[in-house]
Amino acid sequence: MSESERLTVFYDGACPLCRREIGFYQRRRGAEAVDWCDVSALAGAEATTGLSCEAALARFHVREPSGRLISGGAAFARLWEELPAFRGLGRTFRHQPLRWLLERCYNLFLVLRPWMQGLARRTGA
Repeated sequence: MSESERLTVFYDGACPLCRREIGFYQRRRGAEAVDWCDVSALAGAEATTGLSCEAALARFHVREPSGRLISGGAAFARLWEELPAFRGLGRTFRHQPLRWLLERCYNLFLVLRPWMQGLARRTGA
């Protein structure tokens, strides 16, 4: 995968929760300026330079046009900055203590994610 001049979002398209959330963002104005990479569809060991598919499936990542990788809550804040409807929210969560709070919330989601995935699969969500 070549370096892009755009923000690249790496997500788990096999996860019903992730697929739904990313679909929501992809329908927003400004989403056409973002590269969306479904890591679950890749056969390689790396999603991009410095990011294994395994790591990308375990935690949300974005790659900035500069090549810098960002993960977790900070990655969501960076994505939000790209989408006009969420730009203010993204800029707000760039600063402490909100950046710390967003990361803690994301880490809690990661603990609950397997249970939530099972529920989503059982209910057809």
